[in-house]
Amino acid sequence: MQVKTYRVAFWRVLVRPMLKGALRALFHILAPVEMIGKENISYGQPYVAVMNHVSLFDPPFMLSFWPEMLESMGAVDIWHRPGQNVLVRLYGGIPVHRGEYDRQSLDTVLSVIRSGKPLLIAPEGGRSHAPGMRRAKPGVAYIVEETGVPVIPVGILGTTDDFRQKASKGNRPPLEMRIGKPIRLPPVEGKGAGRRAARQRNADLVMSHIAGLLPEEYRGVYADSAISPAQAPKLRGQAGQ
Repeated sequence: MQVKTYRVAFWRVLVRPMLKGALRALFHILAPVEMIGKENISYGQPYVAVMNHVSLFDPPFMLSFWPEMLESMGAVDIWHRPGQNVLVRLYGGIPVHRGEYDRQSLDTVLSVIRSGKPLLIAPEGGRSHAPGMRRAKPGVAYIVEETGVPVIPVGILGTTDDFRQKASKGNRPPLEMRIGKPIRLPPVEGKGAGRRAARQRNADLVMSHIAGLLPEEYRGVYADSAISPAQAPKLRGQAGQ
């Protein structure tokens, strides 16, 4: 099968580092920031980075502090929201019609990974507006099924809806990014309903690994299935193996 090449506009290649630097500086002013597990990133290789999604602060926090340049998916309405649309148009991203089958966006997402670039996804499909995670959509499992890349789970703490309000009062609420070990999802087999169920199980597995990086109050529907980093299998080629 011919691989569609994904290319980032040259002007965005120039703008992104400056945008990331400005956002990092702003976050450092507003809050103490801690990153744990950067050694788990598969530098220079395609992978899917997955995060819990509490508020609108998660994507800029993740994209600005991640050591590599990530491509990112986002709901199409973000491109029309005042403030947010400026950031997303400068950085670039893949607009997705949430809740609909969007073949064009899906093809773009697959071309990102097949072109050797890492991709950021929030499997919940939208903000939870509360720390507790909601059940994942199966899309992340389909993307991994089609590309065979590893998944890097990421737990984000502190980016609640009231983050800006707390920060504006000088409270400097702490922000934390916890990066887990890369995981491989089981193969998806069967047809029809059985195949869809297998994808949902894989999406739930991804979220269970994210839950294992988070405190109890952030785990939501995955509280009873959380998989801690100590329980995560080590992939061949990881540091220390």
